[in-house]
Amino acid sequence: MKKNILVTGATGYIGRMLIKHLYHAYGNDVFVTALVRNRQKAAMILPTSSRIICVDITDTNSMMNIDEHFDHIIHCAAITSSSYMISHPVETTDGIVLGTKNVLNLALRSKISSMVYLSSMEVYGAINSSPQQRITEDKLGYVDLQNARSCYPMGKRMAENYCFSYYHQYNLPIKIARLAQTFGRGVDRSDKRVFAQFAKAVIKGEDIILHTKGRSMGNYCAIDDALTGIRILLRDGVNGEAYNIVNEDSTMTIAEMAEMVAREVAAGKISIRYDIPETNEYGYAADTKLCLSSEKIMNLGWKPTKNLSDMYRDLIDDWKK
Repeated sequence: MKKNILVTGATGYIGRMLIKHLYHAYGNDVFVTALVRNRQKAAMILPTSSRIICVDITDTNSMMNIDEHFDHIIHCAAITSSSYMISHPVETTDGIVLGTKNVLNLALRSKISSMVYLSSMEVYGAINSSPQQRITEDKLGYVDLQNARSCYPMGKRMAENYCFSYYHQYNLPIKIARLAQTFGRGVDRSDKRVFAQFAKAVIKGEDIILHTKGRSMGNYCAIDDALTGIRILLRDGVNGEAYNIVNEDSTMTIAEMAEMVAREVAAGKISIRYDIPETNEYGYAADTKLCLSSEKIMNLGWKPTKNLSDMYRDLIDDWKK
């Protein structure tokens, strides 16, 4: 009998790549239902075999009206634009916290066998670590509550706590995936995140422009490796627990990544320049020295297969098609 898997945020990068991954991994043994806000966009980019449910996850009444049974749920829906987080912190928080609660209630009604919530490495906040002393899932740092941009990490923390609370109180079989920065093939060409800007600079043969000093430590994971990690958590993760999904060998500062891209991906044909504004007009998160540990998920049998250079080459090759 086919397993029915619900994927929320299905038109986002992780969501749409995940649906393709699930069909590739399980073939005819799976049926995927895509929960989206824009039916027209979903019909254009998702496999035709997917069923589409069009609803805003923050609309509690509409979410309550979903009466279909699902075997598994993977909750991907989230705001990813930093500028939107700063200009709309209330909507960002509601989308993360209220939206997650509504999805959790749907999971309870559906009596799911397993669920994965996609959280973020931003839950760790400002915390010092190093490649020699990496941060495991039981450690958290400081988040400034008097900062509009904090709506995202604080929202993710609350959503994680909701997930654990539903596990603790209702025995909901849920696992939490704390994703590092994930990219590679399939990234939308309109993406404005730092890695996308670096890739566009390579394609155009233009210098990389940094709007900060690039001191913040970045943690990365190839999209294909991240999708495999999510599927492993769905199957083998311990209920109520969180797992970092990160390639430890791809941990470096933004400045170091820029240098690597200019040197290895662009073969030394471009340089790095700094243009730092007086205010944080680009909405960048505060500098962090976060170095994540992948030991916990690797104990489940997961292993990354692509490094940061591979990720950039996959992305650039895809954009050049």
